[in-house]
Amino acid sequence: MQGRRQWRRLVPNVRTLCGDALAVISVCLLIAGCDTGVPPVPVLHWYVFAESSGAFAEAAARCTRQSGDTWRIEMVPLPTDADQQHEQLARRLAAEDRDIDIIGMDVIWTAEFATAGWIHPWPESEARQARVGRLEAAVASASYNGRLWAMPFTTNTQLLWYRSDRMEHPPQTWNELITMAEALGEEGTIQAQGERYEGLTVFFVSLLASAGGAVLNEEGDSVALPQEPALQALRIMRRLATSPAAAPGLANAREDQARLAFEAGDSSFMLNYTYVWPSARRNAPEVARHMAWARWPAVEEGHPSRVTIGGINLGIGAFSRHPDLARKAATCIASRENQAMAAARGGLPPTITALYDEPRVRAVFPFADLLRETLKDAVQRPQTPFYNDLSLAISHTLHPMAEIEPQRELARLRKALGRALRSEGLL
Repeated sequence: MQGRRQWRRLVPNVRTLCGDALAVISVCLLIAGCDTGVPPVPVLHWYVFAESSGAFAEAAARCTRQSGDTWRIEMVPLPTDADQQHEQLARRLAAEDRDIDIIGMDVIWTAEFATAGWIHPWPESEARQARVGRLEAAVASASYNGRLWAMPFTTNTQLLWYRSDRMEHPPQTWNELITMAEALGEEGTIQAQGERYEGLTVFFVSLLASAGGAVLNEEGDSVALPQEPALQALRIMRRLATSPAAAPGLANAREDQARLAFEAGDSSFMLNYTYVWPSARRNAPEVARHMAWARWPAVEEGHPSRVTIGGINLGIGAFSRHPDLARKAATCIASRENQAMAAARGGLPPTITALYDEPRVRAVFPFADLLRETLKDAVQRPQTPFYNDLSLAISHTLHPMAEIEPQRELARLRKALGRALRSEGLL
């Protein structure tokens, strides 16, 4: 009875202090240990690179609202550098981190993460739906051994960017590109990626595929590198690097160095991703006024180029406390509306094919038809759990490009790639 009288005296004081019934509930929870019966809303952690436009953050907020309090998505920013992203995620996943629910995965991680048991496969019924209406190359980048391991979200590939005020038409082949650039003299500089990193691997794989070759066989368990396509690719790399049209800093150039050099106005050609278009419009409008685009050059006339695909897919952490909810949230994040927003705000090309016809996407990508056409022919980098070692083998063997001796480097490359597949170390 005494406790009951104390409770009656306490409630009016609480009402006076707080002015509403919520305070009474709070006191009940604190003093009497009452149970409201409402479970906490699960928090889903989305690990993804720190996208600067706010499109990813808005997608997370929108999907949280649309869930009706079924979940709450919280973004955990990763570095912009893909190697650093991979290192952080690999360490956490190897330690079976349960806080990793949704992973913004680079397209080259699929085989590794799947084989390591770090991500859940998509249930086949949902996988069939996820494939509908999406670019085949984007779906292939999220697949391994016949299963879908991630939701295709954004994609990308390289185009040839050129100065339309300095030529009547763009070059169609690599030989034509280098010849045209040399004829332009000092203004004919070609900007490309030649540093010893992933970009150099992308360059070689794209040239090799355009020549009709591949790094690995179809099963992904042995080195392919057919002789003539590989030699064609290596000859082009050497010719570019030793040409007077090559950018002076080619051996140390990444995508952003190429972008900045092109925006300076002294170059006529650049191989790069689509983000360079909004960047030039913003930072170098005079250059953008004469900036045009074309398909990545072919190795052989009459045989269209095949360029490596990039982008971000959404994987579900294998140790997540809420894998089913995370999969539903990932499906929401990669929805048509959110992909359109990522394109409009962040300049990130969508994986949903029909979006390339939408006015809001075409306003950002006036080259949308060319981009979609290139993506339809896009090639995958080697899909193997050992991809990281293969990439290191390629970039270490072929750097610097100016010192490539095609026959010698082909033999060295085959040896280095074989060792990487056998986990015997690189160089």
